[in-house]
Amino acid sequence: MSDKSPRYISNLTRDTYALILAGGRGSRLHELTTWRAKPALYFGGKFRIIDFPLSNCINSGIRRIGVVTQYKSHSLIRHLVRGWGHFKKELGESVEILPASQRFSENWYEGTADAVFQNIDIIRDELPKFVMILSGDHIYRMDYANLLARHVETGAKMTVCCMKVPLEEAAGAFGVMSVDEDYRIKGFTEKPANPDPVPNEPDLCLASMGNYVFDTEFLFEQLARDAETSGSERDFGKDIIPSIINDHDVFAYPFQSSENEHVYWRDVGTLDSFWEANMEMVAPVPALNLYDRKWPIWTYQEQLPPAKFVWEDHDRRGEAINSVVSGGCIISGSTLRRSLCFSNVRIHSYGLIEEAVILPDVEIKRHCKLRKVIIDRGCVIPEGTVIGYDHEEDRRRGFRVSDKGVVLVTREMLGQPVGGTAIS
Repeated sequence: MSDKSPRYISNLTRDTYALILAGGRGSRLHELTTWRAKPALYFGGKFRIIDFPLSNCINSGIRRIGVVTQYKSHSLIRHLVRGWGHFKKELGESVEILPASQRFSENWYEGTADAVFQNIDIIRDELPKFVMILSGDHIYRMDYANLLARHVETGAKMTVCCMKVPLEEAAGAFGVMSVDEDYRIKGFTEKPANPDPVPNEPDLCLASMGNYVFDTEFLFEQLARDAETSGSERDFGKDIIPSIINDHDVFAYPFQSSENEHVYWRDVGTLDSFWEANMEMVAPVPALNLYDRKWPIWTYQEQLPPAKFVWEDHDRRGEAINSVVSGGCIISGSTLRRSLCFSNVRIHSYGLIEEAVILPDVEIKRHCKLRKVIIDRGCVIPEGTVIGYDHEEDRRRGFRVSDKGVVLVTREMLGQPVGGTAIS
């Protein structure tokens, strides 16, 4: 059994370089990612999705981080520079932006493995013993130090971080690991119709979270081999893992490893899942505790005045019930119920806003009724607008209605001019 002392753990994290893959297109989010990469999308009232893996790294003691960008990365890069650009390289800490730059080929990043391979010289310069590869588009809190300790303890060449998921939920949705009783990976199947269960837990399977730990030199060897393999899709799940599990020690690390530990992980890759995860934040006791000072989620936010609620007449009261309201917001004579307002939202009088996710800089004029909506950044909702009560009418007006009845509204749909900073 490995030593678990603080010094031992700090040595592991100090010897680790984290690479966050943040180039995701997020096509299932439709117009929400027309102007921004999925990791740059807003979440939880004041954060962006990328803040969660970055904060996990910092809170875990991993302070050498590269962020791989590609698709429509302007707002993501701007956020990283403003919120994560203060680390001191001379103190052994940095958050570096690694855009697709055709370093080793004439192609842009062709897959997750290729994105790492094309930055292999940058990783090598850091001289890490371990490389941690993280997905940049999930919402969760996790101590990566425990994952590193498990990787060393098992003697693995690669460790795959997994979630225990009910079989019916995983079918056709996740890459699934087949393991023995020691959690050594024996097989990997991409989105199987009939996933293999966890040993002694017949109702659960191990779904890949897209997070991996490698011994550095082993990673370099596998990336070089894959780069020369004809027909490879240059992907960790589809190519790297299946090619090494028969000849090397590859272990799964179950994120749900403790019955006493509450585990939260969300893939907010669709309009419905994005809306649902944000709605979880307004619950009296949210599933993800953003108020935990021991594990803060760091971000960039401009200095703003406090939220303000005005008017208290019998038909005109500014109030928010079971809601989250961020800095710079003014709720003027309207009712906000079970909703989440990002920064600088203005809601004028005589309105009723329910189950709404309202991104920054939105203005909602008087006498509006909105229900179960996502309002994109910078929208101005005209006076008397009603959305979310008649989906056929919503579609006729050009709004997008999801499978579960969430209505997405963007500036283009409203026929309003689009500007760079107002939509990113």
